[in-house]
Amino acid sequence: MIEPLIDFTTAPDRYRHWTLDIDGSTAILTMAVDPAAGLRDDYELKTNSYDLGVDIELHDAVQRLRFEHPGVNVVVVTGGLDKIFCAGANIQMLAGASHGHKVNFCKFTNETRNGIEDATANSRQTWIAAVNGTAAGGGYELALACDEILLIDDKSSAVSLPEIPLLAVLPGTGGLTRVVEKRHVRRDLADAFSTRTEGIRGKTAVEWGLVDHIAPASTWDDLIAERIAARAAESDRPSGGAGIELSPLDRTMTDDSLAYTTVAVTIDRPTGSATFSIQAPEGAQPATGDELVAAGADAWMLRTVRELDDAILHLRFNETGIGTWVFRTAGESDAVAQAEAVLSADADHWAVRETRLFWARTLERLDVSARSLVTVVEPGSCFVGTLAELVLVADRSFMLEGSWEDLDDPPPPASIRLTEASLGWYPMPNALTRLRTRFWGRDDAYEKATAVVGKDLLANDATEAELVTFTPDDLDWEDELRITLEERNSFSPDALTGMEANYRFVGPETMKTKIFSRLSAWQNWIFQRPNAVGPDGALQRFGTGSRPDYDKNRV
Repeated sequence: MIEPLIDFTTAPDRYRHWTLDIDGSTAILTMAVDPAAGLRDDYELKTNSYDLGVDIELHDAVQRLRFEHPGVNVVVVTGGLDKIFCAGANIQMLAGASHGHKVNFCKFTNETRNGIEDATANSRQTWIAAVNGTAAGGGYELALACDEILLIDDKSSAVSLPEIPLLAVLPGTGGLTRVVEKRHVRRDLADAFSTRTEGIRGKTAVEWGLVDHIAPASTWDDLIAERIAARAAESDRPSGGAGIELSPLDRTMTDDSLAYTTVAVTIDRPTGSATFSIQAPEGAQPATGDELVAAGADAWMLRTVRELDDAILHLRFNETGIGTWVFRTAGESDAVAQAEAVLSADADHWAVRETRLFWARTLERLDVSARSLVTVVEPGSCFVGTLAELVLVADRSFMLEGSWEDLDDPPPPASIRLTEASLGWYPMPNALTRLRTRFWGRDDAYEKATAVVGKDLLANDATEAELVTFTPDDLDWEDELRITLEERNSFSPDALTGMEANYRFVGPETMKTKIFSRLSAWQNWIFQRPNAVGPDGALQRFGTGSRPDYDKNRV
């Protein structure tokens, strides 16, 4: 386990690096990083540079703005230090971090910026970057996640991606991809931009497409106000009403377990596996969006996804040696269906929309986690609707055929029930549903699977619909699971990660798959190369006055 433990729970009154101010329908999120408040004590977060702790607070702010402030329709992110918007990821932090931490850090910051884009596109809470100083590397990548970029024209402020010329690595948070895919910067100009350490300023930044608007200091505030008004008019978020407070999670932690109210995780170190157990709701759940708001963070659909998301992040960073995640559920299938019903019955309500989007982001977080995913369906399971996505997300699934025959009163056989949730609510990074991805290029099989939506499927039915991998009976059940976990634990984790990522994302390539698959693969490799991390590499020599010594061979 990594020491010190990385905790992803925080709140605005505990922020060390951000200030969140709400003014009617506008939120101002100001970055003023405390240099002495890094996650480790071997570096200082100077010039608004960030580490994981800074981004944990940003992630928290993104979530709270969506749930706690339904009336906010524009978020402006800006710098709180003189002539500095953000200098990007802290180089000393990267130089001293383990390889795994660097890669996980890049992945989390990518997901946070995807969340910003999701808020603009799907929550109609538009993010605007007011770049009031230098925006370098990850600082410009933060701006790129926003829907508009405003740059102060003061003859010194610039945007840049200097990682290649200065650090021998790539921008780690999707910068290269977003420049050409999202902002449609011409390829040759993007090449020039990404190898120019001083960046691009003023009018040229607008002409190249790197920013949207510029203004001198004298009219800077007027430009921001103008763009806020224009984007606020496009939003459909409610102008008033209560939000949902994201109260602290009820979590108990030991060396080998996590326990929440509906989610529990147990770790089996000999097999390198962690089992996620999700409990179905008890009692009636909200049937309308207003009831969902009234229930708040105690509503099962919201509480469960918050707990699942927190558990995923904890295991990613604090249990890197646990390579297989097993998913189990327990409880009444109809109770899960009733809890999920609000997501379709009142789909236009802002709180319903946010809950569905939260599930989509969390399931995506599973898709891009470098772990083997195994789902176990047995008597007493409740893989219905949204929870059935955990069957489809798996690299391998097991469903018991029949019941436990050695019991005097065996329970009913296990079943799976797909709902409309699997038909479009939760796209993967490739922009396809998990059902479409499963049957890519096989339209007949897809149609066959969609024909059983709404039906309780026993093991034979699930096999016929091609929804599960294996269906052992109770005689072979324990041995099949044990052998699978032991076998997985015997393989190279690097090879498994590469194999799983290749198989998970079939079909069209999107900006997300480029960032999480192509970029992550290259960055993973580059972060191990001596040119970047060796004793004479760029990350080690940055800021020392000595130039790095590169091996010039291309491989």
